[in-house]
Amino acid sequence: MEDLYKYERELYEKGCHLIGGVDEVGRGPLIGSVVASCVVLPKDFYLEGLTDSKKLSEKKRDTFYEIIKDKAIAIGIGIVDEKKIDEVNIYEATKIAMEDAIINTGIKLDHVLIDAMPLDIDIPTTSIIKGDAKSISIAAASVIAKVTRDKMMYDLDKEYPMYDLKHNKGYGTKKHMDAIKKYGITRYHRLSYKPVSLYKDKVLN
Repeated sequence: MEDLYKYERELYEKGCHLIGGVDEVGRGPLIGSVVASCVVLPKDFYLEGLTDSKKLSEKKRDTFYEIIKDKAIAIGIGIVDEKKIDEVNIYEATKIAMEDAIINTGIKLDHVLIDAMPLDIDIPTTSIIKGDAKSISIAAASVIAKVTRDKMMYDLDKEYPMYDLKHNKGYGTKKHMDAIKKYGITRYHRLSYKPVSLYKDKVLN
């Protein structure tokens, strides 16, 4: 069992008080924004079962989302849309989303724990591979980011039900790909992604 409090505990012992955990969701989908979250938890925060959002059921994520929102000291969200992703590439867009999420907490952080991605910011950082399964703060951020982006996909699904976004969340499943071949793409699809790029001239109104 991973000690999810290890990194936070070490930072508290070094005198850090406000520790942000940062994670993103949406690098792989063919449509929509990439969403990042930065969550600052109180020192005594405990939530049994909290881990990488991908390992949680949707019901559990939604429950944890409400608890985290209620208990967190601060939460920041960063959203970078498909136009910017196409302009700068998904790696750079993810960094922008993460940096925006940190800024949008509205507080000055002592340290930031980040899931994998290195960030060049004026706050000390620690990048942790698979951090969403190793740090309670990053795990909390992964839940906030995941639920936030999923809600965006549910809204988009109401406008474009043929792509089955409420189930695939924008990933290139067979049903999503079949719909692209049949109907073309929306203005929210990422034109820099293959095979979306093959349908640039077939955009739905």
